[in-house]
Amino acid sequence: MGEPGIDYHAVFEASPSATLVLTTEFVIQDANHAYQELVGRDRDELIGKYIFDAFPPEDESETVDLQASLRRVLDTRTQDVAGPVRHDLQEPGRPGLFIERYWSPVNAPVLDSDGQVALILHRLEEITDLVRAGGPEADHRRRQMEHELYARSRELQQINERLREANLRERQVALALQDAMLPAPQKLAHHQAAVRYRPAVNTLNVCGDWYDVTQLPSGDYAVAVGDVVGHGLFAAGVMGQLRSALSAAIRVVDGPAAALDALDMYARSVDGALSTTAVQTVIAPDVHRIAYSSAGHPPPALGHPDGTVRFLDRATDPPLGAAPTYTPRPQTDVTYPDGAILVLYTDGLVERRGEDIDEGLGRLADGLAEHRSLGVEGLADALIGLGSAGDDAALVVVHL
Repeated sequence: MGEPGIDYHAVFEASPSATLVLTTEFVIQDANHAYQELVGRDRDELIGKYIFDAFPPEDESETVDLQASLRRVLDTRTQDVAGPVRHDLQEPGRPGLFIERYWSPVNAPVLDSDGQVALILHRLEEITDLVRAGGPEADHRRRQMEHELYARSRELQQINERLREANLRERQVALALQDAMLPAPQKLAHHQAAVRYRPAVNTLNVCGDWYDVTQLPSGDYAVAVGDVVGHGLFAAGVMGQLRSALSAAIRVVDGPAAALDALDMYARSVDGALSTTAVQTVIAPDVHRIAYSSAGHPPPALGHPDGTVRFLDRATDPPLGAAPTYTPRPQTDVTYPDGAILVLYTDGLVERRGEDIDEGLGRLADGLAEHRSLGVEGLADALIGLGSAGDDAALVVVHL
């Protein structure tokens, strides 16, 4: 008989320590019963609020100290203790009367499977009695606490300095890798193209998203984007292999579907490549036609001169390596008028946590229609900021 599963939410709710769950943008995701009791607020009054909006500190220095502590958690991926904070709370049943309260915040990271900070546990230890207590013994305890906090702060400063030095070296490697794997697009004979790449907040400058813009010997253009599962240098290495393989395949096979078929077979032999998504297009400017095929990727957007936007979603199959046996991938084509704009992108541009993807697609369509007059570079700048900062995003804009 198997071991009974643990209901971790019930454990969180029953914990006697007052605890919040924060996103990496410091937005409250959950609050346990002890926290609600401590601050005198219901869960519905807390969830979805930026922590510093939910609890404006009496002293601006407290905001700076707590923000610094939370950022240290993101940078070091280790627990951190902030200095004491004060919040005056309204006394229950007595409007206009407030109680002076003091807490010591303890912040701890929750890491994902890639070792990156996914959430932050923000725990409050109440120290009101200690702060209010008088007499020599209380003064001694306060001085001792201040000394310990100062020593801890100095120790963390030294650790952060070493981490910054290590991160600087790692980022230099990452930037060199990014330049090698995601170069500027080739100049196209008749059209203009712009590319953008935005890494997720609190990650290295390279991740698993890629783009590729190539002028083919036939005079057609091949434009592709893809997204490897995961973050960091490992995902970037997998991305580099798949990008190169697809770029080579589209030059020697007949059309986007055949190129993705070849990439699918190759991906099954590359560690970390399964479940990668990608979309490949081939633009034939002489006949104003776009052929496309997608491996589980969000659909390209085709903006028309009149402001209407069409999503190219008629040739979509599962991600790379997802099907148990090989089946040919679908391909279709669409014609376009002069002045149309084609946008290929990765899911970080249209997906936000807790939101249906149709909302993100609608936001992209509205942005494309609103900013199309800015030209490819201005439009790319406007669109790259639409997604969540918590995910990578790659973007290609082609003026047809």
